[in-house]
Amino acid sequence: PLKARAVGSYARGCLAGGTNIEIDGFENAQFLVRSYPKRKNCGEPMTGQTRTKGFRKNLLAIMVAAIAPLSALAPLPALAQDGTPAKRLFGFKSTPAPLKARAVGSYARGCLAGGTNIEIDGPAWQVMRLSRNRNWGHPSLIRYVERLAKDARRAGDWNGLLVGDLSQPRGGPMLTGHASHQIGLDADIWLNEMPNRRLSRKEREQRSAVSTVNFNKKEVNRKVWTDKHVRLIKRAASYGDVARIFVNPIIKKELCRVAGEDRSWLRKVRPWAGHHFHMHVRLKCPRGSSGCKNQARPASGDGCGADLARWFAPPPKTTKTRKPRPPLTLASLPNYCATVLGEGSIKRSSFPPAKTPLPPVKPRG
Repeated sequence: PLKARAVGSYARGCLAGGTNIEIDGFENAQFLVRSYPKRKNCGEPMTGQTRTKGFRKNLLAIMVAAIAPLSALAPLPALAQDGTPAKRLFGFKSTPAPLKARAVGSYARGCLAGGTNIEIDGPAWQVMRLSRNRNWGHPSLIRYVERLAKDARRAGDWNGLLVGDLSQPRGGPMLTGHASHQIGLDADIWLNEMPNRRLSRKEREQRSAVSTVNFNKKEVNRKVWTDKHVRLIKRAASYGDVARIFVNPIIKKELCRVAGEDRSWLRKVRPWAGHHFHMHVRLKCPRGSSGCKNQARPASGDGCGADLARWFAPPPKTTKTRKPRPPLTLASLPNYCATVLGEGSIKRSSFPPAKTPLPPVKPRG
């Protein structure tokens, strides 16, 4: 938070008041700092000299000098007045708020206190897209995903879950992707089974989910879809703490066709655009989360009638274009989210003072 200034030389300096270009959400300054030792300098590999202990000390001192002024900023709630998109505030947080676990606000307008993360490898699940750091949730969500994975595998319904996005460490709006997933109670579960081996980090970034829908025929993809998909979704909806499960309307139509006599679970399975690579599970507000707002209960019945049919009707003709909604700001979230965002923030005392001044830099020829 300083006046824009390039300091020093290209290979020995720093940047004050920098700004970023958006590249698919990979704006996290902490991610860039962690990757720095492996990056290339002006197209050439870093030399042994730049990796010396002295260089690391100098780099740390430069970082301390740049970050220390943060403690002199106005209290965090003042951010609520400056119009900064909340996704930039929450998207840069890489750790959870050290507070009592609490889902705050509504699914698309809130935050998460005391979040916990699901282990990236479990006995019946593997977490995908690790670079996003979205494997966080309210403890009740983590318990649910782990329980579903174990129960489905034990029953022979599913080999293991591939877990997609849950929430950010402190919830809130995301830099890219979801409008919901803000309070730690939403989870994307891939509709592809976990393989019988541990996927590498590279595979978890590059492996694509397989669509379960044939849009040309308006039916599930018979080359992919099996009865195991039906059993998994039915099991996922069977737990009492589940509020909704979102799937593609074509998947919902297939579930309605094959459900049989027990159709009670279909009420929770709701049609929604997209959602043919994964199902989106949403839990009810857990006990102890004051200020958490549940979504209204789905209409009674199995949801296989008019509510589903409208998804297959021709779209209405309209000449109106919707203006994009302005991004959420901290002021538009529940007040407690300012506390969630600020708890555990950087303080001057968190950094050791530099013991020796930086050595003078010798100019290069």
